[in-house]
Amino acid sequence: MPTVPLPQKSVPRLRAKYVLFAFIGLMIAYVLKHNESFLINAADPAWKHYEPIKWWLLPHGIAGAIAIFLAMSQFSSRLRARHVVVHRTLGRIYIGLVAIAAPLGVVIQYLDERTGDPRSFTIAAAVDACLWLLATGMAFWCIRGRRIEQHRQWMTRSFAMAIVFLEVRVILGVSGWEALGVAAVETVVWTCVAFAYPLADLVLLLEDRLRSRGTPREHNSEAG
Repeated sequence: MPTVPLPQKSVPRLRAKYVLFAFIGLMIAYVLKHNESFLINAADPAWKHYEPIKWWLLPHGIAGAIAIFLAMSQFSSRLRARHVVVHRTLGRIYIGLVAIAAPLGVVIQYLDERTGDPRSFTIAAAVDACLWLLATGMAFWCIRGRRIEQHRQWMTRSFAMAIVFLEVRVILGVSGWEALGVAAVETVVWTCVAFAYPLADLVLLLEDRLRSRGTPREHNSEAG
């Protein structure tokens, strides 16, 4: 008597990128409360530091913040599938925002040298900006050539460079190392910059592994 295998219900799997984006959301919330509370408090002493560079900081901060959110939207498979024009438009806006935020970050860090910041911070900001611009430019070049997989890889690296700003502040704040002086801050800054690309590649590797495990296998029915 032939047996018909019962259909198996697919169990929704929490995708790795959603967990990552949720964690980044927590990072944003932490940084806004711990480091950027002066934005909503005019009496915050930090304004004395930012007052001379506020007109450099304003476009840099706005462009950088929007770029982070737009970068996350670029990884939405639903957006790519259902709204291709919107996906491409947001991608082009992201490129423009990176072109604004990255160099302005270097300028701001250079101006901060007047308040005692070491030159190594400016060099780190320049390296971060160059790597961010490189990854973003490569992502655009790859998609222009219809190299979808390479585009995804370079966009992931671009996003990794975009959130270095968050990583540095979260690590310093949560660990308490921000109170240990310039040397500790320098170490964290350079570590986050140096490991951005490798960590992005690690995320890509893990996502590919999870995707391959989640691929349903075809089962042949048996007769008995």
